[in-house]
Amino acid sequence: MCLLWDERGTYTVPTNVRPLSVDLSPWEHLSLGHMDDQYGDVIDFDYCVRMAKLSPEEEPQNLDMLQRRVFLERRSRFKSSPPPVEKKPPNRFESTETLHIPEVTSHSDSQRPKPAYSGRREIYPELLSERVGTQVSNNNHGNNVRRKDHYSSDRDAGNDSEVGSYKPVAEIIKETNQMRRHQGQVKPKEAKAPVRIAEEGPSVKVSQMKNAFDVPKKSKERPLEVQPPPKKDMLRRVVRQSKFRHVFGQAVRNDQCYDDIRVSRVTWDSSFCAVNPKFVAIIIDASGGGAFLVLPLQKSGRIDKVYPTVCGHTGPVLDIDWCPHNDLVIASGSEDCTVMVWQIPENGLETPLSQPVVVLEGHSKRVGIVSWHPTARNVLLSAGCDNQIVIWNVGTGEAMINLEDMHPDVIFSVSWSRNGSLLCTACKDKKVRVIDPRKKRIVAEKDKAHEGARPMRAIFLADGNIFTTGFSRMSERQLALWKTDNMDEPICVQEMDSSNGVLLPFYDPDTNIVYLCGKGDSSIRYFEITDEAPFVHYLNTFSTKEPQRGMGYMPKRGLDVNKCEIARFYKLHERKCEPIIMTVPRKSDLFQDDLYPDTAGPDPALESEEWFAGKNGGPILISLKDGYVSAKSRDLKVVKTNVLESKPVTKAESISTVQKHASSQPSVKMEDKLEEVLREFKSLRDRVILQDRRIARLEEQVAKVAM
Repeated sequence: MCLLWDERGTYTVPTNVRPLSVDLSPWEHLSLGHMDDQYGDVIDFDYCVRMAKLSPEEEPQNLDMLQRRVFLERRSRFKSSPPPVEKKPPNRFESTETLHIPEVTSHSDSQRPKPAYSGRREIYPELLSERVGTQVSNNNHGNNVRRKDHYSSDRDAGNDSEVGSYKPVAEIIKETNQMRRHQGQVKPKEAKAPVRIAEEGPSVKVSQMKNAFDVPKKSKERPLEVQPPPKKDMLRRVVRQSKFRHVFGQAVRNDQCYDDIRVSRVTWDSSFCAVNPKFVAIIIDASGGGAFLVLPLQKSGRIDKVYPTVCGHTGPVLDIDWCPHNDLVIASGSEDCTVMVWQIPENGLETPLSQPVVVLEGHSKRVGIVSWHPTARNVLLSAGCDNQIVIWNVGTGEAMINLEDMHPDVIFSVSWSRNGSLLCTACKDKKVRVIDPRKKRIVAEKDKAHEGARPMRAIFLADGNIFTTGFSRMSERQLALWKTDNMDEPICVQEMDSSNGVLLPFYDPDTNIVYLCGKGDSSIRYFEITDEAPFVHYLNTFSTKEPQRGMGYMPKRGLDVNKCEIARFYKLHERKCEPIIMTVPRKSDLFQDDLYPDTAGPDPALESEEWFAGKNGGPILISLKDGYVSAKSRDLKVVKTNVLESKPVTKAESISTVQKHASSQPSVKMEDKLEEVLREFKSLRDRVILQDRRIARLEEQVAKVAM
């Protein structure tokens, strides 16, 4: 065991322990003779001589643990010494470039270099013992003066330059960094990787350490030079400017829902709900035929089971749609292969309505789709499972256009363009078709728009593009955007999830937002469509706990502009209808022009005859700024003249349209008034009969009690 001597304190050494080595740095200014006289009993000179005589070839006997460790280290250095290096011309920074570790040679090599001491404590005890051994051997030869001069010269050299000094690796790295910093090669606060020098030979080049430091530095700097542009693009893409990024969805309170409604259980992928600014219509289960409820918007709460319904169909109702030009007219398609048009009283139903205004018969199988023309009055489209589309003139009850041979399979969806000049259909044969109905030709089509076998949906957007929803080959739900003039490749395709519910798209042409409501889902996703990639931007998702069986979408003119409401949905549960309000939070109470541009009003742009003759017209836009002060004034503003006034004129088919309107309009008005009086008289008569029956029952009960 080696006991080191420290000048800072006095230690009592036991008599049976002799130290093997000592640090003589505090007394380097003394002569060796004086050191031997005063400290000779501290150093074991015999041990130093034995260590100097050790041969690295074969291991001597009778070595203690410390001697064996010194021997093994010397032998390992001897065996792994590197080949000699060519001498380089002197360099002013040579002192920091090379770390000299003295090589271990045999005892006969008395001229080996002696390292100069740098003024710090030695960290290699075996090297210290070698130095002491060398000093002792020189002392035996009596060269005290020469050794003194040698020590002083070495000390002076160590003070002038640090060539060959023993220093920790951290100090060498620190000095190297300072030198490189002065040369402008390294930044001050740069992390350095550790360098292994334990496995190197007696001489280790600091240039190798520099290379080790530079490699990770370069590898870190390269991605930093490449990454900034994508990072900026990513930030720009994530923080995309849009006033609809924070659309907030909220369900209304329970007292504002419509409870105790038996929603239809028909296995047909329609919305089962239709809404306008006055009424909400819901398809319900009914025994002995098909029926649907028509409720005023303000009649919320629990709905009585005996509430009057619209019940003229003999089969289940599959689809309903409100007329965009008259809030009192609704059309329905049923499994009984008929389409019926109904006129609802202004204050809602008081008695069951079983007599439609118009019955349209022309399909040979069930009718699953009905849709009104967006700009022309009295033009209605219907599509059935007989794979044909029929366009009707409701005023005359005639089928004006019949598209029979265009679809070889069931039609999943039909959508009008913005001005009503084109149709977009999605069929079970996985094709999306753009059809000009008046010319009865296909303008464009895309095969396998979505490769999945489940139903697709396709709608027209305001700019003429087509938005589709469907399923991939792996049954993952997809959405896609297409150009009408070139449907070879989609503008963009996005995969959403792997649910099997059909996505029902609802489109707001004023804000270019598409809302996707999946049947059986409990969420509503909404996307904004722009001209910038990726063109369909995800905004947010509104989620609830219960799944939806259907969904109704309120037109823009039925929203509350004072609350910044941009959309309102009517979500169908199993036993109730729950309104969901989508708002954009704004601090100001003023009218928000950017949220409510001019929207399509209830006035038709064309008459049915004009449209069938080939004329087109865009929707007539209205401002929502002053349109909704109170409910009564709103109802008065949106209520229009009865669009079905020309119904009795269907008998005079030979008369021209102008003569019809000129000659028969007064008589039609008188007949309508007469019919209205007769209906009121009939309802009063039915009420009197019911009251008579009730009075008779009460009289019988009173008679029984009296007896």
